[in-house]
Amino acid sequence: MPGRSVHVCFAGVESTGKTRLAERLARRMGAALMPEYGREYAETIGTDFTAEALRSIARTHEQRRQVLLATRPRLLIEDTDVVMTAAWFRMLHGRRDPELSAMAANADLYLLFAPDTPWVADGTRQFVGRDRLQFQAIIEDELASRDIEPVLIMGSWQQRERQATAAITRRLDSVPQAAS
Repeated sequence: MPGRSVHVCFAGVESTGKTRLAERLARRMGAALMPEYGREYAETIGTDFTAEALRSIARTHEQRRQVLLATRPRLLIEDTDVVMTAAWFRMLHGRRDPELSAMAANADLYLLFAPDTPWVADGTRQFVGRDRLQFQAIIEDELASRDIEPVLIMGSWQQRERQATAAITRRLDSVPQAAS
C-alpha cells in the first residue's frame, strides 16, 4: 500500500517569498507545484477583485488543485489556497464571504510567511505599510477561524528556506511510506 501524499500550503502577505520558495522547494524536493491562480488572474484579467471575481478565483484554483492531486504526488506544494482568497475578500470587502468560508482548507501543513521582508511593487500587489500588517492579521485570523495552526516562516531568504525545508521534511518523515 503506497504512503499517503503530503499537501503543504504557503500563506502570508505579498512580497514574503511564497512563490519563489514554492517553486524552488518543489524543484529541489521533487514535489508537484500548485501555482497561485489568483496571481494568474491578476496578470491576465486584472486586479478588480469583485466578490464574484474572488469566488471564481477560489473555484478555479480548487479545480486545478484537484486535477493535480489526482496524479497522487508524494508531495504537493501549493502557493496559497482558499484561506488566502478568503483573506483577500475580507481585506477588500470588509466582511467574510459565506461561499469562501464554506470551502475546505485541507492542506496537511500550512506555512505562514511573516511580513518581515521588503515590499516590492510588481503591478499586482496592493497592500503596503499599515495595510500589509492589517492583511497579515486577517490571514492569521482566517487560519485560526479554520483551526489551522501554521508553522511561522520568517527572517532572511536563507532562513526562510531552511525553516520551510525543515517543516516539510518533518511532515514527510511522519507519513508512513510504501512497504518494500
